[in-house]
Amino acid sequence: MIAKCVQDLAGYNLDSCQDRCGSAWADPNATCQCNSACERFNDCCFDYASECQSTALATSCKGRCGEKYNSKNKCHCNTKCGNYNNCCSDYRSLCADSSIGGSEISDSEIKAISEVLYALDSNKASPSQLSINPQALVSNSQTSSQKDLSPRPLFTFLDEESLFSKPTYSAFLAVLNNYQRVTGQAEDFTAQQLAEQGTFLRETMANTELGRELFAFLYTKGRYATEAEFLQDLKMMWFGLYSRNNNKLDSSGFEHIFAGEIKGGKVSGFHNWIQFYLLEKKGLLEYYSHSFDGPWANFPDVLGMQFNWDGYFKQVGSAIIGCSPEFDLAMYSLCYIARPGKQCRLSLGGKQLVIQTYTWDNSSYGNGKKYIGSAFPATP
Repeated sequence: MIAKCVQDLAGYNLDSCQDRCGSAWADPNATCQCNSACERFNDCCFDYASECQSTALATSCKGRCGEKYNSKNKCHCNTKCGNYNNCCSDYRSLCADSSIGGSEISDSEIKAISEVLYALDSNKASPSQLSINPQALVSNSQTSSQKDLSPRPLFTFLDEESLFSKPTYSAFLAVLNNYQRVTGQAEDFTAQQLAEQGTFLRETMANTELGRELFAFLYTKGRYATEAEFLQDLKMMWFGLYSRNNNKLDSSGFEHIFAGEIKGGKVSGFHNWIQFYLLEKKGLLEYYSHSFDGPWANFPDVLGMQFNWDGYFKQVGSAIIGCSPEFDLAMYSLCYIARPGKQCRLSLGGKQLVIQTYTWDNSSYGNGKKYIGSAFPATP
């Protein structure tokens, strides 16, 4: 009866591919899926072949961009088809963009997939697990004052036992303490620390529904052909080292955004709520005020904070508060892959969140790919 009501309200059958072929992301309300990724995840609807792979569709790339090679298909819609001269006639118009690889990702698609990922963040903190006290709200003109206007800590309670025991949190914490915060000092990782990077990516992106959904979306857009390729690119993108100071391999996207750095006598980066909580708990960070607060009533929320980290000031350190490590990583990764060096407009629970990304242009990896320079919630 419930399924019938959902079907009637939605206007289409969530157990069938009728009128649903080629959706760019999985529908979390549906019992089965109708895009090319469903073959990989083994969750296609019973009529996927007849509705979505019929003779009429066999010569078009509609809904097929980035699909796996199938010798039975008359033409193909993946990034290799050009090498074998067997692309469908509309591949270039629907799928190909030589500057980014795969098909273009529209603003509406970014908003839609971000809503799906938002709904899938099952490891986020609940109000019973986390509470904060933002206290003083200052204007943008006051953010540089370096005045402590909040007598109490930002974090008033965190249920560490229930949150930090989750695999994605414990993997994140293992990586978080592997860095020297001052730029100009080369990072030198042990074999164990390098293994922790791989564990973090597997736990967050391969072992959660949220991470698998992000890959499935990027797969349908032709950005990655396999999950292994996706994880390897994330490893280079986030953990590949480059130099911010003194020609030393002293920085990475992960260190800058999640751990935070000290450069030129001030805090650089630092956009993660867990790192903030841990340092505040140790007495190494003083919360001063906040200059913006997101519109969300529950977690995750967004704050733009002013604080002092063991003698170094941060004028505006924005972060998504209360989200899981996999959500943080997924949002920044999505925006960096889809909108590198630009603003990226997400939708979380019907409310807009703008993420600003920056590329690192002084060095590269792979075939000219750019490391993440920075990513953070932009000031409203």
